[in-house]
Amino acid sequence: MYIYLGGGAAVRKRDIVAICDIDNATCGRATRELLSATERGGRLINAAEDIPRSFVICEDGEGSRVYLAQPSPAALARRMEDKKLFQDRG
Repeated sequence: MYIYLGGGAAVRKRDIVAICDIDNATCGRATRELLSATERGGRLINAAEDIPRSFVICEDGEGSRVYLAQPSPAALARRMEDKKLFQDRG
């Protein structure tokens, strides 16, 4: 199953490691360092059309990526539970 993050970005549900609230999580030094390192490494993808409210950490066969997303973490969690959204076709 795929989860739509906004901005034309969708990720496989099984690749999602964490969904974090950007306002609460970026208070911590380790989180700020993670976001800075992924940006420097070219693995930070901005899928937000406006100010991002969450970020999604994904791990797949190509390595880790962090997506900045417009929907709230609660909305993304609901999308993960909704089996009618993007079904895996391959």
